[in-house]
Amino acid sequence: MKKEVKFSLVFRDMWQSAGKYQPRVDQLVKVAPAIIKMGCFDRVETNGGGFEQVNLLYGENPNKSVREWTKPFHEAGIQTHMLDRALNGLRMSPCPKDVRKLFYKVKKAQGTDITRIFCGLNDTRNVIPSIQYAKEAGMIAQASLCITYSPIHTVEYYVNLAKTFIEAGADEICLKDMAGIGRPVSLGKIVAGIKALKEDIVIQYHSHAGPGFCMASILEVAKAGCDYIDTAMSPLSWGTGHADIIAVQEMLKDAGFKVKEINMEAYMEARTLIQEMYDDFLGYYIPALNHINNSLLVKPGLPGGMMGSLMTDLEDNLKSLNKWKVKNNQPELTTDQLLVKLFDEVAYVWPKVGYPCLVTPFSQYVKNLALMNVIQMEKGKERWSMIADNIWDMILGKSGQLPGPVAQELVEMAKAEGREFETNDPQSYYPDKLEDFKKEMQENGWELGEDNEELFELAMHPEQYRAYKSGKAKADFEKDLAERKAKKNAPAAGAELPKQIKVSVNGQTYEVNIAYGNEAPAATAAPAAGAAAPAGEGQDLLAPLEGKFYLVKDNSETPKKVGDSVQEGDVLGYIEAMKTFNAIRADKAGVITAILVNSGDAVEEDDPIMKIA
Repeated sequence: MKKEVKFSLVFRDMWQSAGKYQPRVDQLVKVAPAIIKMGCFDRVETNGGGFEQVNLLYGENPNKSVREWTKPFHEAGIQTHMLDRALNGLRMSPCPKDVRKLFYKVKKAQGTDITRIFCGLNDTRNVIPSIQYAKEAGMIAQASLCITYSPIHTVEYYVNLAKTFIEAGADEICLKDMAGIGRPVSLGKIVAGIKALKEDIVIQYHSHAGPGFCMASILEVAKAGCDYIDTAMSPLSWGTGHADIIAVQEMLKDAGFKVKEINMEAYMEARTLIQEMYDDFLGYYIPALNHINNSLLVKPGLPGGMMGSLMTDLEDNLKSLNKWKVKNNQPELTTDQLLVKLFDEVAYVWPKVGYPCLVTPFSQYVKNLALMNVIQMEKGKERWSMIADNIWDMILGKSGQLPGPVAQELVEMAKAEGREFETNDPQSYYPDKLEDFKKEMQENGWELGEDNEELFELAMHPEQYRAYKSGKAKADFEKDLAERKAKKNAPAAGAELPKQIKVSVNGQTYEVNIAYGNEAPAATAAPAAGAAAPAGEGQDLLAPLEGKFYLVKDNSETPKKVGDSVQEGDVLGYIEAMKTFNAIRADKAGVITAILVNSGDAVEEDDPIMKIA
């Protein structure tokens, strides 16, 4: 009897690996019937890490999206699964325990069947509680082995890790080859080793196509007994995404496996609908390079799921760096030059910080650290001169145990700054917070939502949820989209470009001004947030990098205000850049006489943020 291999469509990851945003709920519901009619998928990845956060960023309620999107698959008998970052839940930073527990109850109630739990450190202390919470909520707990290639990450290492997860109650195992750099033969040995431990354990393989190993890897894991293969479909397959279902199905059929046939009429229907989403607005956030396979990715091992946003964000980083270079009479860099420098620096930094698997959030941390090093060195400064607090948390062990040792130079830096290495259970550093968030919702008159889903959303993504509720998220997104459309569809020289658009949010109209190039936007008639504090006397505190300014990074902190006394080195606020919060510290003692930007405002490098006298 032929061995059957089943397929999953990683619809969420298809978009995240291509660009910055996910489709709207009306688009998702429209494409679902065509995916079902294709007849080849037993599973669809509908939501999880990244999906819900970016919904909030463009002003859509992710809870509504998940409920409506998962429903048609359930009715068709297709399982849905989501991506789950263990200690971090759905976000970049660690979660309180009570928020993690609520997470699974909400997602099960919304219609998600399977949670794919992973920790980029493969720290069992982070994964095992999530296995237990998921099972208590009635979900299928799929524990992931984050695959990478290093002297530490051997076949034996992964088989032993799977054994620990199975003994802890994991229903399934996923080989999460998030960068596609797992070597095919080794992957086959890992699958065979796990099946030798427990023959009936379900194994699912997830790989990205970018570096070029994926088709050989899929064949090897299938031969070793893998049960499910993650696939994508055109126009979002290959490149930084995943192998196309057509090629995978034909390859496995030829190899003698039992596989489901593809309804090609439905495939083309789904493909057309995805292209329509692409043309509507999502394509404005998908760089052309993300459609191309690139074996340069073998060296840095950056994951496909991060490359989508990386290439979009890199535009801003390059623009900011080149602005500095022009000002200092230095030759500008091209995107390719910056990318190669970044890849080389990632390969340098990775062993220095203990070989964390390059998957969210640790892929962003290592990439951000590498990019900061590149930018600082391009400006003639020292490597390691800007390390965000959450990157330090990873280095110090507050996110879990690193697979390898930290370089001595970073150990010495930590000691010099009074930072201590930690060995406690990572969850112990993040106490319960749900009651605080419930109180905030009650004070604001916000509904907790069906199955407490709105409470969960605030607790999981506090800053993004507040911006969503205020309308600022949608207004900022509409402004950015209008600028991208205007740039792409720029009329002939001399023609008038739009200077303002109107955005309707929750029944209230906002006027959003648009600026081009280096020009400053005009004063906004009806801003989405309150006006900035008037300037006082004193010395400007300048933004050290480009990003979004926040007075606090979570509700455990008290925001600084005009009139507060500060000491040199005090944290005055944060700039969120590349998904990490970078502390802004006072460069002298004094009194804050003005706060010049609002929390959540975009700032450029060297923009004045505060005045201190």
